Amino acid sequence: MDSPAPPLHSHVESSILPCIALDTFSGLIVAANRAASQLLADEHMAGKDFAGFLVGRLPELIVFTEKVDHYKTSWTRDLPIISTAGREIDTEIHGTMIRHGRTTYLVMQIIDMGAYDTRSQNVSTHNLHARGLMEWDRARDFFREMENENRLILDAAGEGIYGINLEGKTTFVNNAAQEMLGWTKEDLLGEDIHAMIHHHHLDGRKYPSRECPIYHSFRNEQVNRVEDEVFWHKNGRPIQVEYTSTPIYDQQVLAGAVVIFRDVSERRENERKLRAAMEQIEALRERLEQENEYLQEEIRNVRSHYDLAGSSPAIMRTLAQIELVAKTQSNVLITGEGGTGKSLIASAIHKSSSRAKRPIIRINCAGISPSTFESELFGHVRGAFQGAIHDRTGKLEIANGGTLYLDEVSEIPIELQGKILKTLQEQALERLGDNRISKINVRVIASSSKDLTACIKNGTLRQDLYFYLNVFPIECQPLRERLSDIPELTQHFLTLACERLNLRKPTITKANIRQLQDYHWPGNVRELQNVVERGAILSRGEKLILDLQQGTGRSRSTGDADIFTEQQMHDLQVSNIIACLKQCGGRVSGEEGAAQLMGIKPTTLYSRIKKYGIVLDETE
Repeated sequence: MDSPAPPLHSHVESSILPCIALDTFSGLIVAANRAASQLLADEHMAGKDFAGFLVGRLPELIVFTEKVDHYKTSWTRDLPIISTAGREIDTEIHGTMIRHGRTTYLVMQIIDMGAYDTRSQNVSTHNLHARGLMEWDRARDFFREMENENRLILDAAGEGIYGINLEGKTTFVNNAAQEMLGWTKEDLLGEDIHAMIHHHHLDGRKYPSRECPIYHSFRNEQVNRVEDEVFWHKNGRPIQVEYTSTPIYDQQVLAGAVVIFRDVSERRENERKLRAAMEQIEALRERLEQENEYLQEEIRNVRSHYDLAGSSPAIMRTLAQIELVAKTQSNVLITGEGGTGKSLIASAIHKSSSRAKRPIIRINCAGISPSTFESELFGHVRGAFQGAIHDRTGKLEIANGGTLYLDEVSEIPIELQGKILKTLQEQALERLGDNRISKINVRVIASSSKDLTACIKNGTLRQDLYFYLNVFPIECQPLRERLSDIPELTQHFLTLACERLNLRKPTITKANIRQLQDYHWPGNVRELQNVVERGAILSRGEKLILDLQQGTGRSRSTGDADIFTEQQMHDLQVSNIIACLKQCGGRVSGEEGAAQLMGIKPTTLYSRIKKYGIVLDETE
């Protein structure tokens, strides 16, 4: 038999317990210390078959050998030994496998349980100490077995897992936890893991362990689930985690806690990006909806460059100004009386500019409550003020890339004019309740029917805002100063009205034009459009019948309004009919007849002639 390796001899000889080494292939004893020789009463054990000392216990020896081979170390009380002297000895045998080259040796430490019990009875202190050692060995073996069995499971888990004892010291860490935290098992085991990975909140505040839900798990014996906290990587980088902390027990005695966590940093970042994208989509949707409303309004109003009908010098000059300024990005200030077409000029400038693909956003500054003006223009975020239950995009943002039309600009609340000026100059805005700055690209066209220099003097308009807007001024002439445009405008408005109302277009007579040109037109082009539309309804497809009596203006030929008696009214109507008949050569109906000139039906005029006793021959 080959001589065993020297390290095996030293291992056997150094044991204070009886110790024997077996060749697992042959079952022969290859080494035994003196204590073993004394226990088995055999001075020459080397080379003998160990099974001879077991007497019928060979199967138990084989099972024990396989158990030790599997677990590397184990113990048994199922192998009583018969000494050479014939004494049966109850034993507790602890086995360990030692490999040398191709040979495997089973090293057994033998405890004589009879002698052990005797010593325990004689010396209680020694008994307690020995029992503690044995229990410690058993516990150590148990936990080694459990660790070996569970290590593969723990390390295969995708979540980070670590355990702590009642002192907060780390008892185990799996591979996933090491990879996520950057700390190795050697760094963490036996250390206060809270001080290493959980010491601060994300905002920099210290995180005492007494406030930590993980410590509450074993101090209050409760399971804690946390979805939004931070662990700290070894390199100082924060890791967003969610974790579950569960108390663990050893035979119903609280032993510590186990923590299962996962890194949710990427998921939270994706959620943040998704929320931002959804907010952007919602803002875009709201913006598109509002743009669509503006575009539909533009379509309903049939606004186009061609609404600026006329050929008077004033109109030709205005058209030339539009063509000149539309190609630039300059601000435009349009002034003129109400109804002179300021809004149409703004539309014409926008549609002839490079911004025509984007909408023109109109704001009637006189039609917005001062309390909501700022929100209407700048927008707001949810919760910015009472009643702000959702985000709202302001008109300035909607006009981004297009044109902002400020109608009646002098009506902007004076306290907001400075903020509006700063926003337009810097092309950057903040919504109400928000601290984020959004860049915008807006061209401004403003208009006013008031004398803006007077507004500056009386303190309702900031001078710097006026200068900012008044880069390219356009003045609209009132209709009474360009009477030559009335025929073309009348024809244009009549066509639009009949198409929109689905009416047959009546004929416009020279008498109609004379009547319209004699009117003062305080409402300007807007009033003319209303008068023509009313005439289209009254005419019912025949010649155009105009009713200027419902207008707010007065005839230019009558001067200031006077009060007449009933007789004066009778005389005035008779005189008017006679004058009209004389002018028409006594002709009542037909083209250039008196009825057409007066804007009434021929039958009505015949009835009045008969009523007043007017002789037609006398009027020729």
